Amino acid sequence: SETHRNILNLCVVCHHRVFVNRSVTLENIQCFGFDMDYTMAMYKSPDYESMGFELIRDRMVSVGYPHELLRYTYDPSFPTGLVIDTKFGNLLKVDSNGNVLVCSHGFHILKGEDVHKYYPNKFIQRDDTDRFYILNTLYNLSETYFYSCLVDFFTRCTRYTNLLKGFQHGDLFMSYRSMFQDARDTVDFIHDSGILKDRTIKNLDRYVIKEPNLPVLLTRIKVVAKVFLATNSDYSYTEAIMKYLLENKSGSPKKPWRSFFDLIVVDTKKPLFFAEGTVLRQVDTNTGKLRIGTYTGDLQHGTVYSGGSSDVICDLLDVRGKNILYVGDHIFGDILKSKKRQGWRTFLVVPELTKELQVWDKKKSENKSTTLLLLLLSIHLGHFKLSTNFLVLMDMSYGQMGSLLRSGARQTLFASQLMRYADLYSSTCINLLHYPFNYLFMAPPVLVSPPSSPPPTHAYACACTANQSVFFHNVSRSFSFVLHVLSTGWQRITSSTDRSDPSERERERDLCDNWLMIK
Repeated sequence: SETHRNILNLCVVCHHRVFVNRSVTLENIQCFGFDMDYTMAMYKSPDYESMGFELIRDRMVSVGYPHELLRYTYDPSFPTGLVIDTKFGNLLKVDSNGNVLVCSHGFHILKGEDVHKYYPNKFIQRDDTDRFYILNTLYNLSETYFYSCLVDFFTRCTRYTNLLKGFQHGDLFMSYRSMFQDARDTVDFIHDSGILKDRTIKNLDRYVIKEPNLPVLLTRIKVVAKVFLATNSDYSYTEAIMKYLLENKSGSPKKPWRSFFDLIVVDTKKPLFFAEGTVLRQVDTNTGKLRIGTYTGDLQHGTVYSGGSSDVICDLLDVRGKNILYVGDHIFGDILKSKKRQGWRTFLVVPELTKELQVWDKKKSENKSTTLLLLLLSIHLGHFKLSTNFLVLMDMSYGQMGSLLRSGARQTLFASQLMRYADLYSSTCINLLHYPFNYLFMAPPVLVSPPSSPPPTHAYACACTANQSVFFHNVSRSFSFVLHVLSTGWQRITSSTDRSDPSERERERDLCDNWLMIK
């Protein structure tokens, strides 16, 4: 049908969309700032994460962990934004309030009573940073999977006795917290020692995506605004990556990569950069070494600086607060701090959006009518477990822990932070090329309904994340009758008294409520 074609066409466009949480007028943006890693320099997944995993694994074995760990290889099945419980060794997917949505121990997804054993109210205190560690960045993907491998190995190994907070081997006790700290120290060693960067530079074609439109984007931006680069990486690594991305374009005159920017700052030490910062120094681009003394002069084009702070950036470029749009991938180090401390406009790069949209597009287009009929019949025939299993399979299509942004109709912690701190977000900064630089990114209006009335479809669509909002807003009317019957069926089920398993009833109620939220 024509409607069906329009929906499919819209979803194709969505892969190139910039999504809006708060309105931004590009015409008012006087300066665009960019992070480098996972923003301008996109790494090839899962090859890059696999390399990081192998470096972590090999280092842990070299400092005394069992050689059997070498049998594990990287599997890109866990999203970012998860939380490690260092007390019980669990990997958690939580919402913004700390309610546990998904819980895994090693590679085993816990359900019902197993979750309540650790978290009686299915709730955690996220503010307890000594116990809970949030895995916010794409750099954490290798670490996330390796920690799951550690827990899986020691849980299965017969040489070790499983205890609530760790493992016992003779007179030695190894807590989940000590395992986590060892893994964290190893990750820091790999980054600080330069092993990861050295291997990346030696295999740029293998690990770094060469985006042909990046020079085009920067060139167009420089026509209308200033551009700066602020990265935590050192100058040598930045030089190698940016040369690869911006200078190796065949068939065109060679343009030095530094000429694409009005200001370049390396070794920024974000998020400290957005607070008091560090000493601003000049970099000798011939040797890569820092020049002694603090730089106090005016901006020199083509000069590379080290350290500094966001205040220094504003002074050198003569711009302020909301006239800056900063593009980064780190929800905490790039987006939250620049928004809260400086009032910069923010653009979050979420590479996983590409997969999220692809999965959603595929699942909704495969046998949509059959799927809805299955749910309808299973409820009315009393076989609700059939529909329950189907919904679980749908969620698992996104990976081991489900979608990055949602669990059913409930937003994850990552999604709530994205909506709170990112004015704009997209799968790549290159998607800015699909908009003119006088474009108004208009946030959809959020309608507040009286408590007695149900929320309107449009309000719910505005609150949904990118993939679901587009689909729900366009097809909710088409399925209104089916959803009405589903709702009626659920009322019948919840009133029945022959369902004896409380945990199963709770799970079925949550899953059905998630679907009925569409209405």
